[in-house]
Amino acid sequence: MKSILLSLAVGIVFGVGLLLSGMTQPAKVVNFLDVLGDWDPSLGFVMGGAIAVHFLAYRLVPRLAKPAWAERWALPTRRDIDIRLLVGAVLFGAGWGLGGYCPGPALTSVVAGASSTLIFTGSMLAGMWGFSVWEAARVAR
Repeated sequence: MKSILLSLAVGIVFGVGLLLSGMTQPAKVVNFLDVLGDWDPSLGFVMGGAIAVHFLAYRLVPRLAKPAWAERWALPTRRDIDIRLLVGAVLFGAGWGLGGYCPGPALTSVVAGASSTLIFTGSMLAGMWGFSVWEAARVAR
């Protein structure tokens, strides 16, 4: 129960951060990508701050014996670049650029109930479900 409450608290902090930084506004993302037009660099500062925090945390985490609220660390072990990673990156980037959302801000924005957000999030979830079905069929062969 403690880990669920901690996850909820972290999710709320993340969502509030997205709201305060304006990352739940698709126009902000689209304007960041429009370098030859109405360019808005603020997303770069938000991403830079997140990368800096992650850079430091990722180097400190392995030095600790174990996480405070888990039995062991869940760190990625794969370092290879394969076709699945490349296709996933292209699909993520295309969805991000066309829709103006990545998954976190999309889920945060669902509570507003805007039809464009609901369509994007529904499409994203359908794509995730479709991939899980495809992956299960691929592994079963």
